[in-house]
Amino acid sequence: MMDEDDPGGQIALIEARIEQLADMAERCRKIILASKILISAGAALLLGAVLGLLGSNATVLLGAIAAVLGGIVSLGSNVSTLRQTMATMADAEALRSELIGRIDLRLVGEGRSA
Repeated sequence: MMDEDDPGGQIALIEARIEQLADMAERCRKIILASKILISAGAALLLGAVLGLLGSNATVLLGAIAAVLGGIVSLGSNVSTLRQTMATMADAEALRSELIGRIDLRLVGEGRSA
């Protein structure tokens, strides 16, 4: 439970959440890249099988189709997750900025008389 009177603690929790979201976004980006590679490889195999460059091997043809379809599903899912994660990060960063703006910051030495 966050203490309303402790913006520093709230900011720290929000920053930890932003870091988790950044890690999640990075994982999504890696999976998106792998999905694109899988789609490309599957498409190349499919093209090679259709043109007869790989012989008439039904297993290669089915594997190529599975790679393309699996890559498309993975790509779509992770693009959607990445968008949601980035929106959540933006909301968290806005909240953090708002909390920082509420803090009454003073310059060092301000308010003390010598």
